[in-house]
Amino acid sequence: MFVSVPATSANLGPGFDTLGLSINFRNEVTIKPSRFFSVSTRGEGAENPHIRKNILFMNIFNKQYEKIKGRRDNFRFEFTNRIPISRGLGSSSAVITAALTASFVAAGERYNKRKILNLALEYEPHPDNITPAVMGGFNVACVEDKKVYSKKRKVPEYLRAVLVIPNKTISTAKSRNVLPDLYRTEEMVYSLSRSSFMTALFMTESWDLLRIASKDMIHQTRRMKQMPELFEVQKTALSNGALMSTLSGSGSTFFTLCYADDAPKIHRALAKKFPKFRVFTKTLDNYGVTSKS
Repeated sequence: MFVSVPATSANLGPGFDTLGLSINFRNEVTIKPSRFFSVSTRGEGAENPHIRKNILFMNIFNKQYEKIKGRRDNFRFEFTNRIPISRGLGSSSAVITAALTASFVAAGERYNKRKILNLALEYEPHPDNITPAVMGGFNVACVEDKKVYSKKRKVPEYLRAVLVIPNKTISTAKSRNVLPDLYRTEEMVYSLSRSSFMTALFMTESWDLLRIASKDMIHQTRRMKQMPELFEVQKTALSNGALMSTLSGSGSTFFTLCYADDAPKIHRALAKKFPKFRVFTKTLDNYGVTSKS
């Protein structure tokens, strides 16, 4: 049995807690029936005892599996982690999504993605990361009566994501603390208008206007001040042909969307200017979580 779940980039500038995109940067877990419970982990976080044991995954998996089967069974779990941890690429949402999906697969129970998405709300109340992790593609989502309502748009093959991953983290909790309790009306209107505009652009594939639509006055600049070099990351990406360049989730990763032909130039410019940061060029994902029995 096998489950694979992609990385995600949330907010995309003005779409605070609402917009998200799936990136083909996947964590995988293989589940095998076993006489004894065991876990092996390789890749990102494998040196961290808490992550190596995949405690969050196991807690969610066991709770949901027991709910389905009425008992606990032993399995061997083999994890391959590729999504950088605590870098704003949806690593927690990937764990939640994978654990819920794996519980159904291991129990031999059919599932649909909408059910997985709504179950994930118990562990992650903001839909901007869990929705693309489950559904794939570009998603706009909201929560009403403890359910996620979302619309997806597949992203074309000719686009690429260039990811700049700094060598230090920005915690989501700390990042939210830098945001004010009150906003000015003009700030809200500014970001709401661009979030709405961005949604329209993705739905109509009007990529050349994303530079305007990706601007924000709610959270992005305030969060980037915690790591000022991110302003230069954004400037470098945009000056080398990026369609848009935004803080990924709460950071510290910076997400750049571009045409495939422009990706090598942008990648080289960022890698040269920020040699201590990791730079990846990835395709975008339209599938979300996948599984095999």
